[in-house]
Amino acid sequence: MLKIRFLFACVLLLISLPIFASSGKLLATPGVSQIEGSGGGGIVPWAQLAGYASEDEFSVNGFCSRADVSDYALNVCGAQLNLFNRVELSYAIQHFDVPALNTEIEQSITSAKIRLYGDIVYSQWPQLSLGIQHKSLDDGTVAKLVGAEDTSGTDYYLAASKLHLGALAGYNWFWNVTTRYSEANELGLLGFGGANAQSKFLFEGSTAVFLSRELAVGIEYRQKANNLNLSEQDWNDVFVAWMPNKNISVTAAYLDLGRIAGADDQTGWYLSVTGYW
Repeated sequence: MLKIRFLFACVLLLISLPIFASSGKLLATPGVSQIEGSGGGGIVPWAQLAGYASEDEFSVNGFCSRADVSDYALNVCGAQLNLFNRVELSYAIQHFDVPALNTEIEQSITSAKIRLYGDIVYSQWPQLSLGIQHKSLDDGTVAKLVGAEDTSGTDYYLAASKLHLGALAGYNWFWNVTTRYSEANELGLLGFGGANAQSKFLFEGSTAVFLSRELAVGIEYRQKANNLNLSEQDWNDVFVAWMPNKNISVTAAYLDLGRIAGADDQTGWYLSVTGYW
């Protein structure tokens, strides 16, 4: 818990500072912060790199998020570094509260993303990025108890994103598709692999409409595997993202996470704040 408090304190400190390194992108085009630390939506990483750095700039970003559903809560804080709009590095700490077991699961995630091609606005074809997320549980007791094979693992993903200006009755329209290779159970919070291991290639997608330059509404979908015979189900959300300037973004969402670790109907809310520098 000390780690996440330290990261949260860093986020608050950075929010109080003026932007000093980056402002080269259009407002809102970096997206927001994903719960595994990467730039993207709430539950899906996008092809955009976190922050407003252009090709001759860098940016440092910090975020904290909370998801609260029927029987569980997830708190995440992290930091992101964008180097010249080519490479994104990030680190996040997740704390997953399990009241039924009177326990908390902690997972750290170290990630990298590289832009392979394009720009979500200016190139003819979608921006394309390749990402990696290495995940490690601080204590794998619960994961081993439910049948996971490992307490650490690595996800790989390929994401494509495009923003179409004025495409829907004059409103800007955004979409993203992501293909992920993963052995993670519930993001890795319940370990990796299991006796019922299925296809490791998973689909994720997002789409949003900008009602103004600062406000977007959209939906996300994330396919999940079912390695542990716990009927792990796909995730969905409906979100609103507000980006009043290039220093901060706020995202709120309604979550439908289905069945998690044997508990049905895990619905609730999500809130995330990101500061950009």
